[in-house]
Amino acid sequence: MKPLSKKLIAMLLVLVMTLSLTGMALAEEPAKEAKYVFFFIGDGMGSPQITATRYFLGTLANPDSPFPVPAELSFTTFKSGGLMTTYDSTSFCPDSASTASSMASGEKTLSGVINYDVNKERQFKPVTEYAKEAGKKVGILTSVSLDHATPAAFYAKVPSRSSYYDIAVQGMSGTTLDLIGGGGFRYPTGREKDQKDVFEIAKENGFTFLNDNESIRGLKPEDGERILMIAPDLAGSDAMQYEVDRLRIVEEGGDSLSLADFTKSAINYLDNEEGFFLMVEGGKLDWACHANDAVTTMYETIALSDAVQVAVDFAQEHPDETLIVVTGDHETGGLTIGFATTWYNTYFGYLDNQNISYEDFDKRVTKMREEGLSFEDAMAIVKESYGLTLEEGQDLTLTATETATLKDAYTMSMLPKAQRVIGEKESFMYGGYEPLTVTCAHILNNKSGLAYTSYAHTGLQIPVYAQGVGAENFLGFFDNTDIFFSMMSAMGLIPADSVAAK
Repeated sequence: MKPLSKKLIAMLLVLVMTLSLTGMALAEEPAKEAKYVFFFIGDGMGSPQITATRYFLGTLANPDSPFPVPAELSFTTFKSGGLMTTYDSTSFCPDSASTASSMASGEKTLSGVINYDVNKERQFKPVTEYAKEAGKKVGILTSVSLDHATPAAFYAKVPSRSSYYDIAVQGMSGTTLDLIGGGGFRYPTGREKDQKDVFEIAKENGFTFLNDNESIRGLKPEDGERILMIAPDLAGSDAMQYEVDRLRIVEEGGDSLSLADFTKSAINYLDNEEGFFLMVEGGKLDWACHANDAVTTMYETIALSDAVQVAVDFAQEHPDETLIVVTGDHETGGLTIGFATTWYNTYFGYLDNQNISYEDFDKRVTKMREEGLSFEDAMAIVKESYGLTLEEGQDLTLTATETATLKDAYTMSMLPKAQRVIGEKESFMYGGYEPLTVTCAHILNNKSGLAYTSYAHTGLQIPVYAQGVGAENFLGFFDNTDIFFSMMSAMGLIPADSVAAK
């Protein structure tokens, strides 16, 4: 073999040096940091809720398909994601206070405790405070009350989640929040005498209060130093309307804000040169699961997905600066796809017959009781609301067993609550909810091939979806405390290798 020429050797040396210098330059190039961070939490939203919603929407969109066609939600196409554990220091079936605290602060604690350690002595510092110190604006949105456990974990520290007034005061008097909105406050004037109104405290600390659809939709950065915005048509427990009810209101000619509307307004207000951290909670998803109301649960999941889509649209304009994370804090209800009497079949199309939440149907039950409606007359309202019928030959015709079960529930619901005898059987059947309402939901769920195992939370692991800067830190299997470290790393507030070390 001929020896290499001097010219060729020189060229090879130049090539090697060039590649080495290029490698050094790439190694020295700083990692991208997330200027904008969106953290979406579906309270009570596990894989069953997400999967059922996809199947429901896919069935409605493809009624004539000979095979199942699941739909995609705005976040189910994200390329990064994982599965996280949710247990806390109390139980494998945790509550929202401890799980939200873990994701917000990276620390485990007891159920019912927000950003305090298990001894209720040491306070935790949530990711929002770090983001604020780094110059970012901070926003919190939720479909439930602003002082509820999950949103509270991102701006408050209390030994008990039931300290609604103290939570609200911390939010309105603290320096972390630039914007907070969605539901209202449970106890704005507290439960004791001479406690200052939370709205007064908010005003004293620079918050501009918005309480009409036009002002909230048209929110701009110059509209106030800090923003407190509450939907004007609040439903029960100072929360926003359930999505299934909101859509009915809009269909009937009314106007009602969605979680996506609030998200758009929050982005318009928070966007600035230093970026922002925005936590958005679909909180009523959890409540619907507690009530075993599958249809309402699915619409709440859709509402959250619509809000995520707003962030996705924003990220398309800022692809190298945005991180979007979507997850749940725990699963609620033990929702299952598949039921004993439907065997290997499901009938998701049946679910489209329900057009009302359990909360609004409770109001109809109250009216039935006040008017002394007969079972037959009540069934006309049941059919209108759920599609269940006594008429023969229909898809949702009640069987003899279902009719007897529903009639027992009707009889119980027609009694004033003080006169109801609730034993073990009744507790199992109704879970503390309005008997007729929850039984209608159970029957429709079961006919569709769905079922719940609990009226409480479960210990299921929860899926996590991520897209954008730092999304790779959310791959694989991890604990809910790792959410905090991964978001901090994405913002450049802790080294990336500390996530791996954790």
